[in-house]
Amino acid sequence: MKILLTGAAGFIGLHIAAAAREAGHEVVGIDALLPQAHGPGAVAPEGVVVGDLRTAPLDDLIAASDVVCHQAAMVGNGVDAQDLPDYAAHNDYGSAVLLAAMARVGAKKLVFASSMVVYGDGRYTCAEHGDVAPAVRQESDLQRGDYEPKCPRCGAEISWHEISEDTAFLPRTSYAASKVAQEHYASAWCTLESARAIGLRYHNVYGPGMPADTPYSGVAAIFRSSLARGEAPRVFEDGAQMRDFVHVRDIARANIRAIEEVCTHPEGLTAYNVASGQTYTIGAMAKRLSRAATGPEPVITGDYRAFDVRHIVASPEAAATGLGFRAQIGPDEGIAELASAPLRRR
Repeated sequence: MKILLTGAAGFIGLHIAAAAREAGHEVVGIDALLPQAHGPGAVAPEGVVVGDLRTAPLDDLIAASDVVCHQAAMVGNGVDAQDLPDYAAHNDYGSAVLLAAMARVGAKKLVFASSMVVYGDGRYTCAEHGDVAPAVRQESDLQRGDYEPKCPRCGAEISWHEISEDTAFLPRTSYAASKVAQEHYASAWCTLESARAIGLRYHNVYGPGMPADTPYSGVAAIFRSSLARGEAPRVFEDGAQMRDFVHVRDIARANIRAIEEVCTHPEGLTAYNVASGQTYTIGAMAKRLSRAATGPEPVITGDYRAFDVRHIVASPEAAATGLGFRAQIGPDEGIAELASAPLRRR
């Protein structure tokens, strides 16, 4: 198949392109080369057209492709409400322009990057009220080191549990809100065009080629960058935040499975969690990374950001059933690899 890959010069896009070509597919890429992610004066890799989805001529590129794989996005959580326009402009409007172009040329197959952030804090169980969405954490609790979310109805402690794809959206940040919007636009496009889309809700992606020291860096790259400077990773809160870390090569594999599956998928949007299926605390991940890099032990700072998610872990079972995808690289192996893997410098 011929694949049009947006965000093709990015961390995940490069791995998808390599996996697609290895699987025998032809890839044509497009990337805006945003300076925030790539630095000033970045040069596009071979086979990648430099262009912003909001303004680039897309119709011919789409018409010549069998499937569109949409990875282009402004990522990172954002800092405050002043970031909302940028996320809306790049992620929401950029996706809407892409979908409109697909409709013009009759393209009806889409795979796109969503994220675990659409769930916010996920789901918890209250001993009295059962399954609940957590209350927003209070500044007074965070200041005294009480980081765990509480029941929104009685204020009691609650316990996290795995979430499935039918968990309600609860975006906490600019980026999260934009990812929810992307899913809604894709769903509306499917209805209007009798089209097929698969959205992949990535969990914490890490691996070789992560961007270092940029607003786009995830926690794994931030810790790895600290170790490269000989500094101890600084872990927020108490380090007990629960996560699922999924290797970028597994993310690429999931996209290839989705690209091949969407051709025969039922009409409409289907979303899948893409996760390793193995949980790690952020503190344990930092410690594992430090030891693999023979660097200084992490420092638990107690610092916090009110919008940060405390625990978010999803079930990988739907992707196993619907896509035949299971992660192959466990976090023990992958984090040890990250300790010496190159990061992308701007």
